[in-house]
Amino acid sequence: MENENEIVLKKNFTDKLYGGLKMNWLTVIIFAVCTAVLTAVFLIVPVFKGTSFERMGVTYEAWFFFAIIIMANCKKPLESALKTFVFFLISQPLIYLIEVPFSDMGWGLFGYYKYWFIITLLTFPMAFVGWYITKRNWLSVLILSPVLVFMALTTYECATHCVRHFPYLLVTALFCIMQIVLYVIAFMPGGKRKAVGFAIPVITMIVVAVFSSQVNLNGEAFLPDDRTFSDEAVIVMEENDIATVSFTDKGDNSIVNVKASKYGTTEFSIKDGDNEYFYTVEIYEDESGHPQIEISPKE
Repeated sequence: MENENEIVLKKNFTDKLYGGLKMNWLTVIIFAVCTAVLTAVFLIVPVFKGTSFERMGVTYEAWFFFAIIIMANCKKPLESALKTFVFFLISQPLIYLIEVPFSDMGWGLFGYYKYWFIITLLTFPMAFVGWYITKRNWLSVLILSPVLVFMALTTYECATHCVRHFPYLLVTALFCIMQIVLYVIAFMPGGKRKAVGFAIPVITMIVVAVFSSQVNLNGEAFLPDDRTFSDEAVIVMEENDIATVSFTDKGDNSIVNVKASKYGTTEFSIKDGDNEYFYTVEIYEDESGHPQIEISPKE
């Protein structure tokens, strides 16, 4: 009896969230303003720096969640397209507008809005097609497949980062898992559709875990000393699976290019005539999840 009650409760919740809300134009506008204000707060207040909450103003996972709520509570595909488009048209520039007084960049912040404006334009056709998830059939599985793949990739990225820097990005990983479960339960009725729905993110994460490199870094770094090398100087390093180091083509051989596929430490030397200088290069991940390069003289 308890299991039956739990199933009914879940069904009532998903039915209400995805089809039982009043999504008129006033609701869309209020929704857009509230999400913009909340996002701006997460971006402005220092305590949220580097956390899952700050990602709301940078990455997509929260905006998929908001968009699908709007789409699922519209009656027609054109209504879905128009209301989702207006939601993004209001929320995204408003985030930057609220940030301007608190940023050293001032109005220059709007330079980043170009990217989100393109996303806003794309929401119209995407929400038109996306509305058909409300049919709750195999078409729903097909339409939601890219979203499930995206959530799986984000879950894997944040979960692996959380393992290395607990509890950073734990909230994002759990939030994406929650979305996967919600979408499968709400839009994929029947055992076969649910099985396929859950299989998509699981297979995605397995493939990424098996085949992806730990890091994909291609950046430049200054050598740690003040030596000046001749044009005949060459970099010598043993073959390894962590990083390769080479001179750049900028004519300044105090700068080297580093390509890395793993975190770790390796060594290289620079031979310049009869002289040879030895260095250690370390590839590591900072607390925000970004790969960093550190070169130091080998003692």
